[in-house]
Amino acid sequence: MTHPQNGLIIAAPRSGSGKTTVTLALLAALRRRGVPVHAAKSGPDYIDPAFHEAATGQPSVNLDSWAMPPSLLDALVGGEGLKIIEASMGLFDGAGEMPGRQGSAADLAARFGLPVLLVLDVTGHSQSAAAVARGFATHHPGVRVGGVVLNKLASERHRAGAAGAMAAMGMPVLGAVPRDTAIVLPERHLGLVQARELPDLPALLGRLADVAEAHLDLDAIQALAMPLAGSGARPVPLPPPGQRVALASDAAFGFVYPHVLAGWRQAGAECVPFSPLADEAPPSDCDVCWLPGGYPELHAGRLAAASCFLTGLRAFPGRIHGECGGFMVLGEGLEDASGTRHAMAGLLGHSTSFAKRRMNLGYRQAVLRADGALGPAGTVLRGHEFHYASVTDPGHDAPLADLSDANGTALPPGGGQRGRISGSFFHVIARQDA
Repeated sequence: MTHPQNGLIIAAPRSGSGKTTVTLALLAALRRRGVPVHAAKSGPDYIDPAFHEAATGQPSVNLDSWAMPPSLLDALVGGEGLKIIEASMGLFDGAGEMPGRQGSAADLAARFGLPVLLVLDVTGHSQSAAAVARGFATHHPGVRVGGVVLNKLASERHRAGAAGAMAAMGMPVLGAVPRDTAIVLPERHLGLVQARELPDLPALLGRLADVAEAHLDLDAIQALAMPLAGSGARPVPLPPPGQRVALASDAAFGFVYPHVLAGWRQAGAECVPFSPLADEAPPSDCDVCWLPGGYPELHAGRLAAASCFLTGLRAFPGRIHGECGGFMVLGEGLEDASGTRHAMAGLLGHSTSFAKRRMNLGYRQAVLRADGALGPAGTVLRGHEFHYASVTDPGHDAPLADLSDANGTALPPGGGQRGRISGSFFHVIARQDA
């Protein structure tokens, strides 16, 4: 049986307003009701989609209007049932200067005609929250705010004041969550802890479903959703780097975009997972080894002692590529937060450190300098960087790509390439249309 697809966007004025908690609570409660629901995340985020999948039992994808060509966005937004899209940062926050391709959730709302459920943290104000809602509701003529959730309410008086001001301006209040029922998800320096690291996640999602049932108008939220249709076409975001891809997959290497893997499989490639933390070598019958990003700095000692993994990696006969954390493991050494240096694979010449923390965050466009795992020379890719590692020794490898930011400003060349070995801090989201 097929279910027509409707959709809506959950957004907020800023990060920290509680939209992830509200999103997970809504997803868990709708699933408990038996509603066919699945989720997506606006922007370049690895963490939240894994929580979405745990809450719904369905894969969650990223939708990024800056990094993804419009044809890919149109393909990924499709499906069946109710689609809940969680925004990143604030509703209108993005980058670049091209309207509709700034990476914001507002881009998605305008492109697909989806209503926005605005989560408002009303800590420290009450009636003034209506002015915030009014500003968001009128800021962009193509973006419709269909209702609000009042979050972190201190008392019934607090709720009545904020809700009364919303009613006076004609803004529906579709939820009111007291402060003492808020459930705070654990955090780490790159954001939320990964879903796989929380053994009590099912119980947490159960409590969130209880919160939603008690404090959100689930019927009204479902009714707010509007019809949503995908294109039906399935462009491949990034051509597979080989026919059989040895894919590092464990707590140290968990950041890989589902839409990229789905594109590889669609193009006929096979992904063969292995675990460096379990001291498994990449299968030698694969023609490419892919080391995704993750948290290798938390496991640097184990990785340095994983002799089977390191020996197998050094002897791997095909191409090897590392993204962010994988790039660090391909280098000569990795210094953890305590300042202890751990020898890594030594397949590239750089060394990195978490003792000397420096945040690097932003969209990147990359133009490949030579043929390699990411494609032929001249290929244009879009993605992002988000890491705190610093390069303590750049080594002497040839740069992998010429980089620019979301505004087109040239940045220093990035990454490294040595023959069939390549890597960079750059996370690929999609190749750009020729």
